[in-house]
Amino acid sequence: MSASESIDRVLNGLDTAEGNLCSYNKTGEPTQVLTSTVPSQKSDHDSIKWNLILSALNKKLMDYYGVAVLLILWELAPRLGWIDRQFFPPLSSIFAEGSKLVKDGTLILHIAVSLQRTFQGLICAIALAVPLGFVLGGWFPRFTRFLSPLLKLFGQINAFSLFPLFVLFFGIGELAKFSIIFWSCLWPILFTTIAGVQEVDPLFIKLARSMGSGRLILFVKVLLPGALPSIFTGVRIGATVAFLMLIAAEMIGASSGLGWLVLNSSINYLIPRLYLAALLIALLGMMLNYSIHWLEGLLIQGKDELKVA
Repeated sequence: MSASESIDRVLNGLDTAEGNLCSYNKTGEPTQVLTSTVPSQKSDHDSIKWNLILSALNKKLMDYYGVAVLLILWELAPRLGWIDRQFFPPLSSIFAEGSKLVKDGTLILHIAVSLQRTFQGLICAIALAVPLGFVLGGWFPRFTRFLSPLLKLFGQINAFSLFPLFVLFFGIGELAKFSIIFWSCLWPILFTTIAGVQEVDPLFIKLARSMGSGRLILFVKVLLPGALPSIFTGVRIGATVAFLMLIAAEMIGASSGLGWLVLNSSINYLIPRLYLAALLIALLGMMLNYSIHWLEGLLIQGKDELKVA
């Protein structure tokens, strides 16, 4: 600091260095320190933090805004007279009907029956399609090419169109509905398993064989991890289609299940119960799909972590 600047500071008695306002006497000693008028940065930091949190929350909820608007309109439109509530009841009436069926245990029974039928057919289809897909795709590729047109023809046949044949052979009982689910799940799982095995890098297979790996080690260490994503894709497709086919089959030949609940509600003109069953079918189909997708991520991530370790 120059001599002239020091004299000016003494004469003026002010110093604003580092945001503090100080007064000095004529000898240059500070006599009073005043608080700074510089705004605090802590409030700005908190404001930025909350803005980031709200922005991230908004991005996560973006996909659900349309659903929320639909549910609000569903509740308000019948009450305001925009649509006839006799054919389109408010959402609260549907929830009240669901609460009544839950209390007497009827709704839980129908859901459990439909899910039990779905999982029985799905598990049996997986048990047959996955090993068959590995055999055809991994060990007999020429035979698979020979059978490919026939398999594709079978895969294009709608399971519900075969329901009269299933009833003819197996009767109207549970075996006919099981056959529909099994047929619907079998072909997507089989096709995606064959494709997944054939898409495994041949270099990995040659490398494993050159290291003396047998068929079991080759299957566990190379083919199964490589084909697993494709297998889960087929399982998701098959399970979703099979669940919808089951609902249709339950409308024809069943005394319980969500499909039977839809048919019974329409016959007896129980409109809130009809909408309740339709909503449950949609929600259970989505939950089934998301559950299989979650299981896929869990297994594949676990395998990746095991390889890294």
